Amino acid sequence: MDRRDGGGAGAEPLAALRRRGILHVDMDAFFVGVEQRERPELRGRMVIVGFPSERSVVLSASYEARAYGVRSAMPMANALRLCPRAIVVEPRHKLYYEVSRELMGLLGEFTDLVEPLSVDEAFLDVSGAVRRLGAPEQIGASIKAAVRERLGLAASVGVAATKFVAKIASARCKPDGLLVIRPEETVPYLHSLPVNALWGIGGKTAEALARLGVHTVADLAHTPDSTLQRVLGASGLHAKALSWGIDDRRVTPEREEKSVGAEETFGADVADDAVLRRELLRLAHRVAGRLRSTGVEAGTVALKLRYADFSTLSRSRALTVPTDSAQVLFEEGVRLLASLGPRPQSVRLIGLRGERLARSGGAVQLSLERRDDNWRTAEQTLDAVTARFGQASLRPASLLDDGDDRRRPPSLPGVSEGPDGPSTSFG
Repeated sequence: MDRRDGGGAGAEPLAALRRRGILHVDMDAFFVGVEQRERPELRGRMVIVGFPSERSVVLSASYEARAYGVRSAMPMANALRLCPRAIVVEPRHKLYYEVSRELMGLLGEFTDLVEPLSVDEAFLDVSGAVRRLGAPEQIGASIKAAVRERLGLAASVGVAATKFVAKIASARCKPDGLLVIRPEETVPYLHSLPVNALWGIGGKTAEALARLGVHTVADLAHTPDSTLQRVLGASGLHAKALSWGIDDRRVTPEREEKSVGAEETFGADVADDAVLRRELLRLAHRVAGRLRSTGVEAGTVALKLRYADFSTLSRSRALTVPTDSAQVLFEEGVRLLASLGPRPQSVRLIGLRGERLARSGGAVQLSLERRDDNWRTAEQTLDAVTARFGQASLRPASLLDDGDDRRRPPSLPGVSEGPDGPSTSFG
C-alpha cells in the first residue's frame, strides 16, 4: 500500500495495476474550494456553503469547519451551533457546473475512459495509458498536479484494480491525498476497515450487523451467506463479494443525466398560490439554465410538492416537443399545480424537474406567435449576462421586487453534496 499526501511520485510501476488501473478522482470540499478560489480571503477560514436559515442544510464545509463536527447535509442550525464563527456563503450553482465541465475535460486528456459520478468526482480506467503516461499512481499524481495548477483546486485520488476499492482509497486519503492499494494488498486492507465502509451498509444496517457480532469488513467476509441474506436481503451476497475485493464493473464513459431539477424549501409553509407560482418561475429559470448549459432538452416536466406534514406527491406531463425554455417549463408547472385542485394543507417544499432528456438540436416546434421567439431570445440574453456578471445581475421582471429573497432558505437546486462532494439528484 502506497500513500502520498499532496501527490508525490516516484514509486516503481505496479505490474498488476498495469493490467487494470482504476482511479477515483474526488475533489476536496468542492463547493467551498471553488468559493475560496474566487475569494482568496476565505482560504484557511471556517466556511460553510449554504443558506443562512434554520430550515436549510449544509451543502459543503471547509475542513476547518469540519474540525468542529460540521458535515454536509447537516441542518444549518446545528452547524452554526457547532461552529458559530463560520462564514456562510450562498451557493453559486452555475459556477460549480462550469468548473465541473472544466474538470471533466481535464480528466479526458488522460484517458477516454472517464465515468463521471457527480459534478466533482469520476472513475478513470488508465490501463491503456500507462505506456504513454506511466504507471497508474504516476498518472494519479499528474492529475492532482494538473487540477491544482489549472483549476486552482485540490483533489484526492484513489488507485486500485477495481472501482469499489479505488473509491474507498480516495475517501481514506482526504484531503489532497493519493492512496495506492496494490492488488495483493486489497483483501488485507479491506478487512482492516469498519463494516460501514462497504457500499450499502448504513447506520441502521451496521447496528443490525453489530448485534450479530459483525463490526468489520473481515467479520462480514466470514459471515455465512444465509445470515447476510437474512439481514441485508438481496444485497447480502453482493456485500460479501465486495468484502473480498470482487468488483467486475467496468468504467463506463457515457453517463447521461436522466433529469435536471431544482427545488425550494420555504422558511415558512406557504398556502398562497401567487407565492407558489412565483417560485415555479424561479425554479423554471434554474432548470432551463442548466438544460441549456449542458446542451439538452426536457421531454417531460414534473412537479413535486411536500406538504407541512412531510407527505410528498409528484405529477408529470409529457411535452409535444422537448424544450429548454424556462417559460415553457413554468407554464407546464403552473398547469400541473392547478391540476392538483384544492390543497389539503400548506406547502413546505416545491420542486420542478425536466425529465426524458435529449440532446438539443432536434425538431423545433414552429409557431405563428412571435412571443415564442421573443422568450427564446430573452433567455439566451439572460444566459449571456449571468455568465459574465453573475446570477443576481439580471432576472425576470416579476422577480425583481423579491425583497426578502436572500432571507428565504431555498434548498440546493438539483444538487446535494456528500461527505466530500456533490451528486446530482432530485426528490
